[in-house]
Amino acid sequence: MPPQQYADALPRAAAYVCLYVTDEGDRPLQLHSVYSPGHPWHMIGGAMDLGERPWDAVVRECREETGITAAGPPRLLATVFGQPRAQRPYSTLQLIFDGGRLTAEQIRGITLNPREHDEVRVLPLAEWEALMPARDFVRLRAVEEARRTGVAAYVDTWGNA
Repeated sequence: MPPQQYADALPRAAAYVCLYVTDEGDRPLQLHSVYSPGHPWHMIGGAMDLGERPWDAVVRECREETGITAAGPPRLLATVFGQPRAQRPYSTLQLIFDGGRLTAEQIRGITLNPREHDEVRVLPLAEWEALMPARDFVRLRAVEEARRTGVAAYVDTWGNA
């Protein structure tokens, strides 16, 4: 099969990266989106640029969204897959990395990009459930468990109605 024909037959997916960060009490840190009412709270992260490596994308997104430079080494916590849907014709694939624990001082020092986020919040895991769609909380809970147990999570219900 010619290379272009093979490439055309492959499934297409948009690639995203996220950074799971907590405070020193292991309470998840989330950013409030100014542009996504369907997903109001989420982890640091975003779409990978063409040709960009996943960890490099995490470092870039973290710096752009918070002013913080993510420190390695990279530790993958979860892979999240979403089926194509009406508003997004491609599958989505998210790689979620461990961003560690931030001190209260580091959290206060976060500088948000106002075009993307208007609030940083740190809450116990259970309190996030009421603030986000069920599928977002399923992802957050799976990522927290992956960090706690050391066993990577796989979530394949992202984007399902």
